[in-house]
Order: sequence, then structure tokens, then C-alpha cells
Amino acid sequence: MDTSGTQRSASTGRHSPGEDRSALPPGEPEPCDLVTVPSRQGLEAVDILRLRTGVGPVLHDSSADSLGFLVPPGTADAWDMPGSACTQTNARGLSLAGEPPVDGTGWLVPPHTDTPVTDPAVLRAALGEAARTIELVDGL
Repeated sequence: MDTSGTQRSASTGRHSPGEDRSALPPGEPEPCDLVTVPSRQGLEAVDILRLRTGVGPVLHDSSADSLGFLVPPGTADAWDMPGSACTQTNARGLSLAGEPPVDGTGWLVPPHTDTPVTDPAVLRAALGEAARTIELVDGL
């Protein structure tokens, strides 16, 4: 532990994590992380989120049969849901304006201002519910 009472891992021992982020240059995209799930589970989760709390931008990668949910930066540090992966994008080449940021993808849910990213806790719950729904349907 450091003197602030925060436990530090090997990776955070070299720097202090914090909410203070330096300002992005004008026109630079906000950083975000990307949660990737199989398409079937992701489509169920999108429906659940649309009906309840709202969903941020979602990419569909038809070549890999997956969906990618944009989530707040830092989500990848603690994401541990089986059957999914969360990747830091650090805003590298990621632009939410116009065309999808990755070749071979399309916007299932295009970027919009009312829900810029999906809340990770809400997404985790929706993905869990989607998995249970799929399990039930497949068991019939």
C-alpha cells in the first residue's frame, strides 16, 4: 500500500492512477475500451439494453462473427467476464465520426450523443442475462 491507503499492483506501482487526464487536442477522439463478445450473445444483450437503459455504440465484425461494445476507458483493467474480451484502444485510430474505425466492421448501433459508451456494469448484467436466455432456448 502507498501512503494514500491505495493498494498498488506491479503495474500501478510505477505511476499513480487517477481521474485527472490531460486534455485531448481538438478533434482527437475520446479514449474508450472495446468489449468483444460472440454475435449471438451480443445481439441479445443489445436488445436487453435498448429496452432498459440504453446502449452506446456497437460494432459488428462480420468476419469474426462478433460484436464490440464501446465502454469507458479503464474497463479493460478489471474486465473478467468469461466468453468475452475487453481491449484498451487508447483512442489509437479510433474515430466515432462517420465510417466504422476498423475495416470489415459496421455500426450495429452508430455513435450518438445520448449514450456515448455503454456502462460496463450494465453491460455485464445484460451479457449474463443474454447467456442465460440462449442457454434456455438451446435447451428446449
